[in-house]
Amino acid sequence: MKLVYSPQYEVDVGRHVFNTSKYRLVIERLRASGAFAESDILDPEPASDDDIRLVHTAEYVAKLKTATLSPDELAQLEIGFSPALARAAWLWAGGSILAGRLAVHEGACFHDGGGWHHAFPDHGEGFCVINDHAVAVRKLIADGVIGSAIIVDCDVHQANGTAAIFAHDPNVMTFSIHQESIYPDVKPPSDLDVGLADETGDEVYLARLEANLIKALDGWRPELMFYVAGADTFESDQLGGLNLTIDGMKQRDQVVCHAARHNGIPVAAVLAGGYASRVDDVATIHANTAIVMKDMLG
Repeated sequence: MKLVYSPQYEVDVGRHVFNTSKYRLVIERLRASGAFAESDILDPEPASDDDIRLVHTAEYVAKLKTATLSPDELAQLEIGFSPALARAAWLWAGGSILAGRLAVHEGACFHDGGGWHHAFPDHGEGFCVINDHAVAVRKLIADGVIGSAIIVDCDVHQANGTAAIFAHDPNVMTFSIHQESIYPDVKPPSDLDVGLADETGDEVYLARLEANLIKALDGWRPELMFYVAGADTFESDQLGGLNLTIDGMKQRDQVVCHAARHNGIPVAAVLAGGYASRVDDVATIHANTAIVMKDMLG
């Protein structure tokens, strides 16, 4: 199984709960694990502007390219915007496109980046500039690589941007399992939303995830799954409160991979959020996802 990663994902965003060093720490863990060869690690090219415009409006893309977002638009992002962050956003989208292509051809691929599900066609929010995996799905469909996809989003926050992007797309199913009481306040409906109570914990979370994945895939076999494997369902996360343990997070990955393998669906994983006070915990959770995927799918 291949890993997609760029050192340029580590961007200086100042003092912020989103620690971009996690990408480097994840790849260091995976290198040290012995499960992957150096030749398995691929450096992506940025997505083209045309690729980005498959999801995002031309006006929004131009504002990002020229750093002319309004004060309100910058505030909505909730993260310091810079040319380096814009470059990373284009690279994340390119990385997700590459991961999707590799997954289709090889069965699975882990993208050590991406998962920015709060970005809408005409604006970004919640740390998300470009909805990279939405761009990837649209690009792969436009190129005839796939005809259909499911996005299984296990970040602690509901996938509002992704839901809005694909609201009227019959070829893409959106699935979000998340903590109901927290951000975003307005949650555009996914095709299947599973809103969970605060402090749900491992047992209930895993049971609800498994049952609803079975429901989502009942009678339908998409040609690709994008797995948004947020680390912010962890019990020590600063922005979430579902209280999963590290072992519970590994079991979550296993449930998703089992559903994909059982139904013959290739999987591309993207990282999304993860805001534990110890960034090492975040890196461990994300690295575990890659190892579970290799063991079960790769």
